[in-house]
Amino acid sequence: MRRLDHYWYSNNPLSVLLVPLSWLFCLVAVLRRIAYRTGLRKITRLPVPVIVVGNISVGGTGKTPLVAWLVEYLKQAGYAPAIVSRGYGGNAPRWPQQVNAGSDPALVGDEAVLLARRSGCPMAVAPNRVAAARKVLESAACDIIISDDGLQHYALGRDIEIAVIDGARRFGNGYCLPAGPLREPQGRLNSVDLVVVNNGQAGQGQFSMRLRSGLIRNLCDESMMRQSAEFQGQVIHAVAGIGHPARFFDHLKSLGMTIIEHAFPDHHPFVAQDIQFGDNAPVIMTEKDAVKCRGFAGAQHWYLPVDAELDEDFGKQLLNLLALRKVKNG
Repeated sequence: MRRLDHYWYSNNPLSVLLVPLSWLFCLVAVLRRIAYRTGLRKITRLPVPVIVVGNISVGGTGKTPLVAWLVEYLKQAGYAPAIVSRGYGGNAPRWPQQVNAGSDPALVGDEAVLLARRSGCPMAVAPNRVAAARKVLESAACDIIISDDGLQHYALGRDIEIAVIDGARRFGNGYCLPAGPLREPQGRLNSVDLVVVNNGQAGQGQFSMRLRSGLIRNLCDESMMRQSAEFQGQVIHAVAGIGHPARFFDHLKSLGMTIIEHAFPDHHPFVAQDIQFGDNAPVIMTEKDAVKCRGFAGAQHWYLPVDAELDEDFGKQLLNLLALRKVKNG
């Protein structure tokens, strides 16, 4: 039986049947936002600027590479950033949790460990973003916070909102959940500060982002790296437990690889059997999946890291917005 999200990217009888529920979901989302804006629900402001990165649709849009890019860019601009996130997929017995490169993804979530490994900066996770932010402020010397996937977490006050759009899938059939993939109506984009389009045509006032793949790394020995060309001419098992596995598979094909696709649900809790295919063929997975598979990977297991590339104007606009918020807040 097909999963519901299969129907979100076309107009079909099932989606049409769910449209009344979609209208109700949109109404609740709008009313919830109004409640925060009018003071009916509390917004907590922090003593440091907060940048929120998120999207209005369900599934992978490229937020994680963008957050990693923001951390490096802000460091070069003289800031000391920290990251907060929900810790989705983590099953910690209590929250908030501090995260570092050696944290267990089963406790704090796969994306959190990936970002901690990539950024090397302080990080805390909790379903309550305010609690996570307070935790990181108590434990680290940081002067700016990036909230990953926090666009709809209105309890945490923000100075800048960045929305990421999947340039290929865009907004699917245009409906809110459960008839379509939208968490909020498309009009929500009119109120964010910056819109980033991942792997697609950016509209007026929007910014393009491209994902550039690096050397393919071995899970058992990070010092072992190969060019993608070294995997051409052989059959590869491609593993992806992300929001849009097809993007990863298509990218490997664009690098000239012949692949056998193994798609898993987003944030899938991998076990050893999931990445063993009864042969000695190389297995290449995403970096997010690799953080969960290191403990039982073999010499044939590899992952492909990706880095975000953005126009120079995006960085300039970000710093201008931060300067304006600083003046506004005194």
